[in-house]
Amino acid sequence: MMSSTNEEDPFLQVQQDVLAQLQSTRSLFTSYLRIRSLSTAADSPELASARADLESALSSLAEDLSDLVESVRAVESDPAQYGLDASEVTRRKRLVQEVGGEIEDMREELAKVSGIQRQGGGRGGGTDLPDPSAFAIADGDADGDDYAAEFEQQQQQQILREQDQHLDGVFQTVGNLRRQADDMGRELEEQREMLEVVDTVADRVGGRLQTGVEKLRYVMRRNEDRLSSCCIAVLILVLIILLVLLLML
Repeated sequence: MMSSTNEEDPFLQVQQDVLAQLQSTRSLFTSYLRIRSLSTAADSPELASARADLESALSSLAEDLSDLVESVRAVESDPAQYGLDASEVTRRKRLVQEVGGEIEDMREELAKVSGIQRQGGGRGGGTDLPDPSAFAIADGDADGDDYAAEFEQQQQQQILREQDQHLDGVFQTVGNLRRQADDMGRELEEQREMLEVVDTVADRVGGRLQTGVEKLRYVMRRNEDRLSSCCIAVLILVLIILLVLLLML
């Protein structure tokens, strides 16, 4: 239901982009403050680069937030026409005010001189960031802190859900690896049993071959003795014949 609503409501689509950009801008802002506190020169390239990145992110965020402001102004006069109730319009106003206030805080921090005497004084850098006062929408509701806490809680829940999804993926991968390892173990066990059978058969065949070779050698020895006897008898006979022939001559 929520996904279909996000597809139909342009505000919710832009809201997702704004919240994502806000997270990225917070990281850039934290990095800028860290670099500024560690820099010892006003013209530090690293500090200038961090400041330029932050200013660019703030400008982009402010442009998207302006779209949200126009959207709220368009629906607040007749929320029912757009299928919204008063509480949803109030929530959107709070969101715009909270994000706009955070942009203003970052913008003011950029204008400060912290530990470094900037050249040219004043705001320095000549950055033309949008005026956050343009985001203010008067609604008479001073529960911004409650919404900020609710917003932070929603962000934390989203992060926890993403972490749970990653953990589920890790658990699934580990389960697949365990099943593959079990399959490999079973295959190795089967191959070991097959090798044992092959070894047994090879030993049996080797024994039979050894017995056959010994029998063959025995037969060969007996045949050699008989052949020698026959040859000797033939030679003796030939010698007798030769002697008889010599005597006759």
